[in-house]
Formats: sequence, C-alpha cells, structure tokens
Amino acid sequence: MNKKTIILCAAFFIFQFSVYSQISVKNLKCEYLDNPIGLDETHPRFTWQMGSQKTGNSQIAYELAVGTVESEVVSGKGNAWESGTVNSSVIPTVYKGAGLKPFTRYFWSVRVQDENNEWSAWSPPQYFETGMVSQLNWKGKWITDTYDFNLKPAAYFRRTFQADKTIKSARAYIAVAGLYELSINGKRIGNHRLDPTYTRFDRRNLYVTYDITENLQNGDNAIGVLLGNGWYNHQSTAVWYFDKVPWRARPKFCMDVHITYSDGTKEIIATDERWQTSQSPVIFNSIYTAEHYDARKEQSGWDTPDFDAKGWRGIYTTGAPSQNIVAQALHPIRNVREYQAVSLKKLDDNTWLYDFGQNMSGVTQMKINGPEGTTIRLKHVERLDSAGQADMSNIDVHYRPTDDTDPFQTDIFILSGKKEDEFMPRFNYKGFQYVEVTSDNPLNLTKENLTAYFMHSDVPPIGKISSSNNTLNKTWQASNASYLSNLFGYPTDCPQREKNGWTGDAHIAIEVGLYNFDGITVYEKWLADHRDEQQSNGVLPAIIPSSGWGYQWANGPDWTSTIAIIPWNIYLFYGDSRLLELCYDNIKRYVDYIDEQYPSGLTDWGLGDWVPVKSVTPKEFTSSTYYYIDALILAKTAKLFGKTDDFEKYSALAEKIKSEINKKYLNRETGIYGTGLQTELSVALYWGLVPEELKSKVAANLAKRVEQDNKHIDVGLLGTKTILNALSENGYAELAYEVASQETFPSWGWWIVNGATTFYENWPLDAGSDISMNHIMFGEINAWYYKALGGIFPDEAQPGFKNIILKPNFVSGLSHLEASHESPYGTIVSAWQRKGRVIEYNVTVPTNSMATLHLNGKNIRESNASLEKNPLIEVKESRQGQHVMTLKSGNYRFNIR
Repeated sequence: MNKKTIILCAAFFIFQFSVYSQISVKNLKCEYLDNPIGLDETHPRFTWQMGSQKTGNSQIAYELAVGTVESEVVSGKGNAWESGTVNSSVIPTVYKGAGLKPFTRYFWSVRVQDENNEWSAWSPPQYFETGMVSQLNWKGKWITDTYDFNLKPAAYFRRTFQADKTIKSARAYIAVAGLYELSINGKRIGNHRLDPTYTRFDRRNLYVTYDITENLQNGDNAIGVLLGNGWYNHQSTAVWYFDKVPWRARPKFCMDVHITYSDGTKEIIATDERWQTSQSPVIFNSIYTAEHYDARKEQSGWDTPDFDAKGWRGIYTTGAPSQNIVAQALHPIRNVREYQAVSLKKLDDNTWLYDFGQNMSGVTQMKINGPEGTTIRLKHVERLDSAGQADMSNIDVHYRPTDDTDPFQTDIFILSGKKEDEFMPRFNYKGFQYVEVTSDNPLNLTKENLTAYFMHSDVPPIGKISSSNNTLNKTWQASNASYLSNLFGYPTDCPQREKNGWTGDAHIAIEVGLYNFDGITVYEKWLADHRDEQQSNGVLPAIIPSSGWGYQWANGPDWTSTIAIIPWNIYLFYGDSRLLELCYDNIKRYVDYIDEQYPSGLTDWGLGDWVPVKSVTPKEFTSSTYYYIDALILAKTAKLFGKTDDFEKYSALAEKIKSEINKKYLNRETGIYGTGLQTELSVALYWGLVPEELKSKVAANLAKRVEQDNKHIDVGLLGTKTILNALSENGYAELAYEVASQETFPSWGWWIVNGATTFYENWPLDAGSDISMNHIMFGEINAWYYKALGGIFPDEAQPGFKNIILKPNFVSGLSHLEASHESPYGTIVSAWQRKGRVIEYNVTVPTNSMATLHLNGKNIRESNASLEKNPLIEVKESRQGQHVMTLKSGNYRFNIR
C-alpha cells in the first residue's frame, strides 16, 4: 500500500468517525499561522477550535500528535511527540516533544474529548516546517553590489544553475538588510510587500522562507533579486536622523536555496562570488518619500536563464548586519485592497487630479503609453487646497530635503516610449487619498490609467460592529482604516509624515487592534523590537524601532508602557502568556528604573495628555498613573508565574504609587481629582485609582463635568482611552453614548460628517499643527463600541475569552447594534434590537467557552421561557432588577422588559 493510499484510507476513517461523532476540531493553527513554513521556534504553539452540534459542550481533554509521517499523525501516532491524554480545556498548547530538526516538515493532528467522554475524530493533518533554527546552518555569503551607500539606483542580482534531476521539493531562505523582491525564471515569488519587516538591523534581522518547488524546472534555472533601501539605507533626510543610523550601509542579502531531488539527494544554491549584479530601472527608492523609475533602463528577461548578462559585473562579499538572523513569522504586508478612482479632473494640459475616495496607506500603479523620455510625477496627498489642487503642507513638515531631487510623496516615472509602461513602487508606501499627476508631455489620461492599493500588514479581520447609527458605523470603519494604515510589521503613528513606531499611539490603540484583527504575530514581533531597543538601565525610546532618537524625549511611562500594556492585553485576548514571559525581565527593569529615579512614587516623566481639545491635565498625574499600571501588571504577571517575592514587592510598589497619587490629587471631601477635568476624573476611574467608597462620587463629578462641557469631549490622547469607558463602566452609559455620537465639534462624528474616511491627529479641521489626516491615536472609541455597547470583555481570571464577560448597555440612542468577535474559541456575538418596549438580545457563546452575563431589567425571559427553564443558564444573582448569570456554549435569545 503506497503513501497516497494510506492517507486516503485515514481520511476515509476520519470522515466515517466524524459522521457519528457530534464534536470536531477546526481552525487549526501553529504559531497563529496557517501551515507556516520556515519557523525557528523550537517550542511552537498549537491552537484550534472545538466544533459541536450540541449546546453546552466543552473540551475536557485533548491528544496531539506531531511527526514527519503524514499518514501516521491522523491516527494519533507521532515520531516527534505524542502528548497522550492531557486533561485541559484551554489553548494554546505548547510543543513538548523531541528537539525539532531544521529544514523539516512536521505534520500534526489533534483530537478532543468532551464532558461526556466522547472523543472527536483526529483532525485532518496540518503542518509546520522548520527553517534554519540555528545561525550555523546558513551556507550563503552576504553579498552586495557596492560599498557606497549614497549610490541611488537599486541593484539587480542574478545567478543561473542547472537542475539535472527531477525536483521533489525546493525552498528559498533569504535574509536581507534592506528590502527585496525575489524572482525565479522570470516570475516574482510570493505576494508579500516590503519584506523583511523593519527591525533594529544591527541587533536583529529577519529572513523569509518560500516554497519554490513549482517555480524551478529541470534544466536551466535563474534566480533574480532586486534590493531596495528600506529603513536600512535611509537616503532621505528628516528630523529623526535615519540617514545617520549606526547600521546604515548599502543593501545586502544572503540566500540559501535548498533543493531535494526525487532520488533523495540534496543541493544548496547559496549566495557567493558566482552571482552577478547590474543597476535596475529603480533609479531611486526611499521608504520615507517615494520611488523613481526609468522604464528606458529595463532589462527584459533579466531574471530568466536565457538572458544575456553581458555588461553585468561581479558582486562584493560583505559582513552580516548582525549576528542574530531569525525567521520572520508573522502576517506579512500585502496589497490588500484595490481602489479605482471615484473622480478624475483635468486641471490643465499637463495636470490631472485623481480622487480615490478613501484615505489609505499604500501605493498607486500606473499603466500608460507615451513618448520616450516623458517624465510623469505622481504627487500623493491627503487633502486639497482652496484651489482644488494637491496640498502637501499637512504632512511634509518634518522632511528636511537637501535639494529638489527627492520630492516628498512624489513618485517619478520616466516612459520608455516602446510599449505600455507599468510602474508601481516596490520599496515605498505613502498616505494619500488624492494623486496629482503631472507630465512634461501631453498625455490622454483616464481613470483606468491609475489604480490605488491599500497596503498594510494583512492581519485577518475578526471583529465587526454594525448599528442603526450610520455615523457610528462610518466611525468604526474609519478607525479601522487608520489602524490598518498604521500597521506595517510594527504599529506606526501615520503613514505619510513619519511612519514611526510611536509607543503611546500603539498602547492606546491595542484594544482597537485586538477586537478587530488577529494581530498577535505583529505585536510579538514588535515587542521583540522593544527588547532589542531597551537599554541596560531599562529605558526605552519613544519610537520603536529607533535610529537612536527618542531616548531623551517623549519616552516616559505614558508612552513606553507598551512594554507592559501590550503583553498584558495579548494575554487577556489570547490566553497566551508567552509574550509576558519573554518581556518579564524587561518590564521589571523598566519599572525598577522609574522607581530608582522617582522614589516618591510620583513622576512627571512623559508627554502628558497629547493634543487635548483645550484643557491640560498635569503631566505628573497621567505619567504617575501609567507608572502605577506598569507596576500593577508586573505584580499580576509575577503572581501568574509563581514569583512570590516579586509579586509582593511590586504589589506594594503599585499600592504606594496609587496612594501617593491620591494623596496629592484627590480631594476626598468633594470627590474631585485635580481641577476636575475630564481626563483627570476619567483616568482615575478607568485605571482603578479611586477608592471604592468614592467611586460613585467621582463618577457623578465626571458626568457633571461632561454635561458642563455640553456633552462633548475635552481630552487629549490619554483621555480618549478613558473618558467613554469611565462613564459607561460607572453607570453613565447613556451619557457616554451621547458624547460618542456627537456630530459637532469637538467629536469623532465631526470628522465623519465632514467627509473623513480615517481618523485625524487633531480635533479642529483647521488646526495649524499636528494635522495628519490618518492617525489611530484617538481610536479607542472603536474598542468602546465592543465593550460598552456590545458588552464584550475578556475575563482576567479565564483569559482568551475562555470565559466571556458580557455587560451590554442598551442605550436609547440606538434601535439596534450587533458586535461580533472571533475569539480563540470561536465567534462571540452580542446583538440587540428594540421591539417596542422590549429589548431582544441575542448571544452566541462559542463551544468550549462560557459567559458571565450581566443584565438589567424587571422581566427577563430566554426563548419565551423563564430563565430557570434553560439548563444552560445558571442565575448567580438577581436583585433590584440586576441579574448575573452564567451561560454555557450555545445561542440565546433574551427578551428584556
């Protein structure tokens, strides 16, 4: 019996078993990716969801098998690891088998047992594939075309080789300092953009793995690589000094191509002196500004075996950028969505204006015929001036050009005159809605000549909000557009003016990201950047990765608390403690540094409530609060990991900080913090500073203050995180919704009714500074929709939504709302609508999880029956119209009067 027959028989057995079994396993992932290849992780994590035809079903145990023989794992046999029966209902599960070998495909399968002791069938086999695993396994040399990092044109590299035997499988492992595109036999490999993702290049570099089996052929083959500068060789000049970074050099790469032949023999084609190089048509490229392309310099077929490489020259070998070359294991950047222009205006004989109707991060692609040497400029902007022309003034303020050869956000395209020329930047992206196209020769342009691509880390969407308020729906969409526009393997502040990994923006928006997108792989990569950047004394820079800028300014705890807040939120949303474990010592060093520098417990280190509407909260108050948050997270994490001494030490420190804040800023008689600003009161409530006996008084003062401010916001960045949440979580959900749904200045809705498709950096439309039109920093309202209106919260005691906290607020300003979130265990739905005087509330609790539901109402029924009639519901508390109940998995329809 051959291998294929064995697998078919196993699959038939699984099908037969699944017909009779009412439970199954689905959505299997390794390291939160679908069948990943090129992993270096020696203890990979496995996740899955339990499927069931029965309500109230949960997993009580599992078995998992990992091995190199696909036909064996589907029957529970693994030559690498057999877990045996593990009595556990939680995910993820971590590999605990024999040491993983490099360059090896491992198959895995899992089955689960429910509370009735019924087993599912073994899941269809999934796989993961290891990469280098060790630095010592690289064979290739690092190569480049020149040591002159001021040279503008990007370089082509090529090598030919022969494959004289039948190819069974082939992998390409490529590490690059800079950016690249890989092609084989004339075809580009993969659809990633801007690989590898940005790191601190002198401390860590990423390599990418490709399955190129189908791209190679018997006989002659050619490998082509085009290198771009990226952040490695920043030739543009701006205020952050990326042109002066310590790692800067001409882009270089190292590649190993592993070929396995059908007779079992193997061959490695590696970068060495046999490679050749030449300049490409990409005559200039800058990740920060734009790209210039001269179609006259194209070399057709340069990456094919038959190309005549006469005139190409030898390469230079060079050193590795760092001694830490590791696998890139995250959702990659892609061109995710295509946009056609919604309008095209001819401004004069040589100028056209394209409007794509959506502000976005990304690139445009032009296809055009024209006379040889025609030079086209494509200026990408977010807004127009009073004359209806492209206005760059809101986004070029930090650019410091030394001449006019590198115009900001302006691609330059020179036509060949021989064919329809195509150009799309390979090594750049921009923030834009409009493109002003100018040509030095007359052209006939149509909408079809220019296409826009929304480009970002391609994280899977896992959340959705919809309601009866169209402005609310557009606000949710706009904030998601800004979140994605600022996700490029690390979270950024804006996709045009800076592209920097501002820490404060990122921790404020962490719940926006995690409710809406499966972003764990990007955040784990970015926290590794944090660990690379942290100084030995614990200090982190304000932007990460950093050129060295940001260690002296803007990096207090109100910003760089990312080191604690993001790992903690990953734990809450995924139930996965690995990132907390990896960052534990870093959090500890950070907190210890603040403790040493500010022994009183109060610190004014930071930026404060950035870009407030009008009122300014004391920086010491907000920075000390984030210091408290960090100490508290550290204490909780110490307890989680059984570090008793640390738990006691940092619990005491957190209590000390809290006490000192309250001693200085809380008036216990009036229940006022500071001068009673929205940020002061809401920060104290949301982050748990308020003594229990004063919460109602402080909340009442906050509500009174908001009403005095005409039910509009008066907060900055830090206050946007807390203002709506503090109201809705302390009995003022109706008022919070009134604030959130405002459509006059200052408000989120004010942007939307004035045409915004993304979130802005400042509240006034005519602000004189801080005026990017694509910032996520005020985006917390998006997460608030899930929490306050949908009522969906993770449970710290059972994280990863193993237990879901449901606390919906049926605000009178809406007739219906639906919130859904794909948790690690399955899809959670919290949806409600008004039917006369009755609220119909529909809930979905996924299999293998449960929910704790809080409802207010005089009369609550489920499926037109009393709650006691449903065995899946257990009422825990019911008094004075307040009800708390636990729900097992299933679908529920409550009627609330």
